[in-house]
Amino acid sequence: MFTFIYKWASFVKLSHTDFALPFALASMVVAARDQRGWPGWRTFGLILAALVCARTCAMSFNRIVDRHFDKANPRTASRHLPAGQISLTSASALCLLSGFGFVVSSYFINTVCFYLSPVALCVVCSYSLTKRFTDFTHIFLGLALALAPLGAWLAVKGNFVFFPVENGWLAVRKSAFLPLILAAAVLFWLIGFDIIYALQDYEFDRRHGLHSLVVRWGPENALKAAFLSHLFMWGLLAAFGLLCVFRVAYLIALVIILGSLLLEHWLAWRRSLKWINTAFFRLNALISVVFLVTVMGEVMFPWFRFMR
Repeated sequence: MFTFIYKWASFVKLSHTDFALPFALASMVVAARDQRGWPGWRTFGLILAALVCARTCAMSFNRIVDRHFDKANPRTASRHLPAGQISLTSASALCLLSGFGFVVSSYFINTVCFYLSPVALCVVCSYSLTKRFTDFTHIFLGLALALAPLGAWLAVKGNFVFFPVENGWLAVRKSAFLPLILAAAVLFWLIGFDIIYALQDYEFDRRHGLHSLVVRWGPENALKAAFLSHLFMWGLLAAFGLLCVFRVAYLIALVIILGSLLLEHWLAWRRSLKWINTAFFRLNALISVVFLVTVMGEVMFPWFRFMR
C-alpha cells in the first residue's frame, strides 16, 4: 500500500506542494487576522483540499501532455508515464478526479470560489502547453501558482476587502492590495526559480523547438533575468510586511529569504547543473516555510510581540 501511495505521490510530485502551500496558508492567516489568524478547521481543510486537488490536476495534466517529450529527454525518461509504470488511462483518471475534487471543494468554500474554480483550473493546466508557442512560459507558471494566495484569501473573506467599510476608503484600498502583493511576489518568485530549473533542459529544448527564456536569451542572460525577478519578489514581500505592520521578526525573515535567494543564484552561476536541484528544492522550500512561520507568528501568537 505504501509503495502504491509513494508511486502516485511521486508521479505528481506531491512534495513540491510545499512551494505554493505556505504562501496560500500565509494569505489565509492574514485574511483571518480578525479571528487571530485561524478561520476554523472547516475552512482550513477545504483550502488544503482545494490546493492539493488543483495541483494534482495540473501536474498530472502536465505529465500527460508532455509524455512524448519526457520520453525523448534523458533527464525525464525515467518518469512514470514514459517508463510505463503508470498507464495513460490511470493518469487521465487522476487528472479528471482531482479536477472534480477541486470544483467540489470550491463549492463548499463559498460561491465566489465555486464560480471561479473552472477559470483557475484552466490557468493552472494551460501552463503545460505554453512551452510550445511562447518564450514566456515561466510567467504562465508564475500566474498559476500566484492563484494560491488569492484563492486562500477569497476562501476566508469571499472578497478582497479586509477592513470594514466604516474604517474608511483608504483602509479598504490597503486591504485589497495585500493578497495582490502576495500573489505578485509568488509570480516573480516562480519566474526566477523556473528559469533556473529550465537550465537543465537548455540543449534539449533548443533541439526540439520548445520555448523558454533560457532558449531565447541564453543561460547567462536568462540567469540575470531570474536574479532581477527575485529582487522584485523580495521587494514585494517587504511591502507586504509593511502594509501588515509586521516588525522585527518579519525583518529577520526577510534577511533569511534574501540570503537564500543569493545562495540560490550563486549555486546556479558557479556550480554544475547537478547543484540546481539543491538551489531549486531546498532553498525555495526554506523560503516558503520561513515566510509562513513568521507570518503565523506575527498574527497568531502573542509572544511574538516581545520582538516588536
